[in-house]
Amino acid sequence: MNQEANPSVVLFEQVVLRGCGLDVHEKTVVATIDGEGIVRETRTFDTYTSSLNELREWLQLHGVIHVAMESTGVYWKPVFNILDEGFKVILVNARHLKNVPGRKTDKKDSQWICKLLLAGLLKASFIPEERIRDLRDLNRYSTKLTQEMASEKNRIQKILEDANIKLSSVVSDTSGTVATKLIDGLMEARTDLEALVDECYHGKMKASKAELLKAITGRMTHHHRFMLRQIKHHMASLESQIEVIQLEIDRLLQQDQQSVALLTTIPGVSKLTAVKLLAETGTKVEETFGNAKRLAKWAGICPGNNESGGKKLSGRTTHGNKYLKSLLVEAAWAATRTKGTYLRAKYDSMAARKGRKKALLIIGHKILNAVYIILTTQQSYQAFSVEEFEIRRSQTRIKHLKNELKELGITA
Repeated sequence: MNQEANPSVVLFEQVVLRGCGLDVHEKTVVATIDGEGIVRETRTFDTYTSSLNELREWLQLHGVIHVAMESTGVYWKPVFNILDEGFKVILVNARHLKNVPGRKTDKKDSQWICKLLLAGLLKASFIPEERIRDLRDLNRYSTKLTQEMASEKNRIQKILEDANIKLSSVVSDTSGTVATKLIDGLMEARTDLEALVDECYHGKMKASKAELLKAITGRMTHHHRFMLRQIKHHMASLESQIEVIQLEIDRLLQQDQQSVALLTTIPGVSKLTAVKLLAETGTKVEETFGNAKRLAKWAGICPGNNESGGKKLSGRTTHGNKYLKSLLVEAAWAATRTKGTYLRAKYDSMAARKGRKKALLIIGHKILNAVYIILTTQQSYQAFSVEEFEIRRSQTRIKHLKNELKELGITA
């Protein structure tokens, strides 16, 4: 049967000599081997460690070195951990594996992955070294705990409003020192509110003692005090967990302290942000991505490229690492609040023309470029001064206006 007789048959040039395609599920792994000198064969293995060891021995018996599998949830991780040593494992994004429609089985999926692997048509996803993977897990878990802390603070505010305590109307932060002391006093069912205000009042507060007294005078019941105690207890537990996790993060980052310090020279990047950036990108960005453009594409922070029939369609950003993308946007927000920096001047220029959201993505893109350069060269952040930026911006605008006049037939 030739390709013309059956259009559904696609012929590929074989690049990998022997390969294996894995269709990974929670309980089973369907494996197909094919290539030179072996007959294509498909087997199904359990996901227990003993069965995965049998899979490894089966692949070694047939001389298979290249293995490809789809990134299915977290189920690929134990398979990767078993096959990482001794095999070249390629983890592929699920969006890049489009099988022939209408014929969907586990066996056919594994055969299709194997066929694409042999043809060299699979693009490997970035899998950092084990230390960076551990760091990434710790940082993401710490972020979740921090979000839980924020939720608990909102619950405190909800309880206070239910008790008609208008503390948020007179203090800037209900989790600040003064507000915390006042809430603790209310939880203890103190009735001498004037004395409580005198004990907690700070001279730099905008609100007067009388306003503060009116704000904390409400209807605090036993239920309200009970709920506040439970929330406070949970918050203390979360704080303790975050501190323990931070100690483990510091241990993993002992050899990368210089990189963290250099990343903090970027406007808007704090030490915590620098650690999270390293956890997502790893330290060997040049070896992993090759250049800053590929890193930006992987992060999903660069414009998309969609053209058909000579017309440019949507230029929206591509899919990427959602954790890194949100982190860059946060750093961009912080950079826009700095004074006398290139990133702030660039944001003001872009926001006026493209809007704040697009301008933030542009600044995030520039921060990621700076991260790549710093981790590659191990040098601190360097950028144009605001004066140099304004000069270059004026020169660019003059050149643009001259071109417009030339198109209109006006020569100076």
